[in-house]
Amino acid sequence: MIHQTPPDKFSPKFEGVGCFLEHGGKIILLRRQNHKPEGNTWGIPSGKKEKGETAADAMARELNEETGYSAKPGELNYFKKIFVKFPDYDFVYHIFHLQPDALPEVKINPGEHKSFIWTNPASALKMNLIGDLDNCIKLFYNP
Repeated sequence: MIHQTPPDKFSPKFEGVGCFLEHGGKIILLRRQNHKPEGNTWGIPSGKKEKGETAADAMARELNEETGYSAKPGELNYFKKIFVKFPDYDFVYHIFHLQPDALPEVKINPGEHKSFIWTNPASALKMNLIGDLDNCIKLFYNP
């Protein structure tokens, strides 16, 4: 469950980042490999922030690792920090948005994802999404 302020007994194990990479009113969703946590679900480019990284540095790295798209940290638009509380663990999640002028050429990492799709946010809500991504889409796009 996502929260806009830290909920009671919030004890984050890590910080994560995610980005709505958007072009022409459509966002990219990546389909997770079956062996990954929440396998076969769709998610936005995302990952964990490593020690010493800023959230923007982590997001630029994850975008490149997961889509092959190179963005500079300063190009990313910071949207919001949210607090995610799952039954087994909590984490802080930084949401970014990026709208490149040209449609990015996507090269997914086959170790993590098996396919990708460009879709509008309203259609994305009808897909088998990774946990709480629907709430993040609603928070950002309000479709």
